[in-house]
Amino acid sequence: MTRSRIQFGDKLLERALRNFKDDILDQVREIIQNTGLILFNQAVSLAPVAEVDGGNLKNSISFDSSTDGLSCTVHVGASYAIYVEYGTGIYAVGGDGRKTPWVYWSDKLNRWVWTRGMEAQPFWNPSIDIARRYFLREMRRLG
Repeated sequence: MTRSRIQFGDKLLERALRNFKDDILDQVREIIQNTGLILFNQAVSLAPVAEVDGGNLKNSISFDSSTDGLSCTVHVGASYAIYVEYGTGIYAVGGDGRKTPWVYWSDKLNRWVWTRGMEAQPFWNPSIDIARRYFLREMRRLG
C-alpha cells in the first residue's frame, strides 16, 4: 500500500505568514518596552523628593528588559516606598494604619520624632494606570 501526502497552501503563503508573525512580534516587543519605559519615567517623575534623603526613593527606581524584549521589569528599591505610596498611621489609605501617635529616633535628623503618620503620596499606582492605558490602546491597534 502506498501512502500519499496531502499538503495545503504554498511556499509564498507560508513565507507571508511567517513575515506577518515576525512583524507582529516586533510590534508587541516595542509596545512592551515602551510600556515599561512609560511606567519607569512616570514613577520617577511622580516620586516625591524628601528634604531628608534628597531623592533616595526616586533614585531607587530601576528599569530592566529581557533579552528577547518580551518582558521588562520596573523595580522600586527603597524599602519604605510602600509607606510613601499608601501613607502611615491615621493617614494610611483604607484606615489600616496605627491609630495612636508614636515616637522614634531618626538617625537622619539626629533627634526624636513624634508623629501620627504621613499622608499618602501616590507615585506608583498612578504610573501603572498611565502605562496600562498605553499598553491596552496599542495592543488593540494591532487587532
